[in-house]
Amino acid sequence: MANVVVVGAQWGDEGKGKIVDWLSEQADIVVRFQGGHNAGHTLVVGSNVYKLSLLPSGVVRPNTLGVIGNGVVLDPYALVSEIERITGQGVEVSRKNLRVADNATLILSLHRELDALREDGAPGTKIGTTKRGIGPAYEDKVGRRAIRLMDLSEPDNLGPKIERLLAHHNALRRGFGLPEIAEKTIYDELTGIADKVLPYQDTVWRLLDEARRAGKRILFEGAQGALLDVDHGTYPFVTSSNTVAGQAATGSGLGPGAVGYVLGIAKAYTTRVGEGPFPTELFDEDGRLIGERGHEFGTVTGRQRRCGWFDACLVRQTVRTSGIDGIALTKLDVLDGFKEIRICTAYDLDGTRLDHLPASQGAQQRVVPVYETFQGWEGTTAGARSWSELPAQAIKYVRRIEELIGAPVALLSTSPERDDTILMHNPFED
Repeated sequence: MANVVVVGAQWGDEGKGKIVDWLSEQADIVVRFQGGHNAGHTLVVGSNVYKLSLLPSGVVRPNTLGVIGNGVVLDPYALVSEIERITGQGVEVSRKNLRVADNATLILSLHRELDALREDGAPGTKIGTTKRGIGPAYEDKVGRRAIRLMDLSEPDNLGPKIERLLAHHNALRRGFGLPEIAEKTIYDELTGIADKVLPYQDTVWRLLDEARRAGKRILFEGAQGALLDVDHGTYPFVTSSNTVAGQAATGSGLGPGAVGYVLGIAKAYTTRVGEGPFPTELFDEDGRLIGERGHEFGTVTGRQRRCGWFDACLVRQTVRTSGIDGIALTKLDVLDGFKEIRICTAYDLDGTRLDHLPASQGAQQRVVPVYETFQGWEGTTAGARSWSELPAQAIKYVRRIEELIGAPVALLSTSPERDDTILMHNPFED
């Protein structure tokens, strides 16, 4: 029996919500280990649709504990708002099904304001952030000036911590020509929400270690995608955290030996939200049709996603950087009816053939995809729950993807409905 890590194998929005929900039925604990409320996913459970950002997917399922790990940056006001929204949909959220790491870094209003100032006023290239304060909060974390959840339980000791934080931020604000923030403003912001979030506080590393030793099944739920990793993604057009599978250990407090099967999620095509390189992006009717059929709009921002053909070079790269054991391939049904389908198998960089995306920003902008063209299939894959229901050409397409990325397809999703899934390998039984 293995603990399972779920990570996006592209630029996010791969359909992790459905897969995590499908797996969470077998899990005792679901853990968020990085990111913040910039990461959105949609769960469709029966006739109910839940849009989550901070809350782990397990909270909507009875008898499953949701955990927000120390690797997450936590906006306490956003957390309370999301809890209230989910509660309004009939989901009870209490300490019984939600715990938050006491050493999680908090996102404050000054982080959100700084994020927006930089994104809107940057003289250089825009990154495409969600302006929710994620990056500035991570900066304060590594700068050793962050306010953490545990600090809210000791309001008498907040003064020096706020003073240290504002010594940095007020200097930045002066540079932007903005008024300084008073210590009392931050103090009131923190104490005003403390009573609503502290009930969920826990020593998460110990909680998870005890659960692991007791044989509990733990599902680690990644946010965004591996290509947005601050080290291994398309830097600087990335998020501010590590999104690869290795972060599941660091961001939860469990050692790497507790991480078992790594399941990567990838669409049968490629999408990206925001700025940055995208070698297989389509600007023609095919790209428009993929976006329309796939309903490609961001869960959190509502921004339209850029669409393109499946990039096997990129997914092969993330298979290696995340140690992916198997892939859950989603949205195959979106490609139904195309006469021709293309897969990127390599890149051409100034006359040199490459099998990976180079780290250089300039080179990433210059690579030209080398395609392999497939005949499309007649009929539909939508709603298929067995291989026998798939057109032969669709099976051929999936098998070729497996060959090119160097990993088997463990799950195949053929619609947003959780039961429209073809299972080849159960990650929890690895």
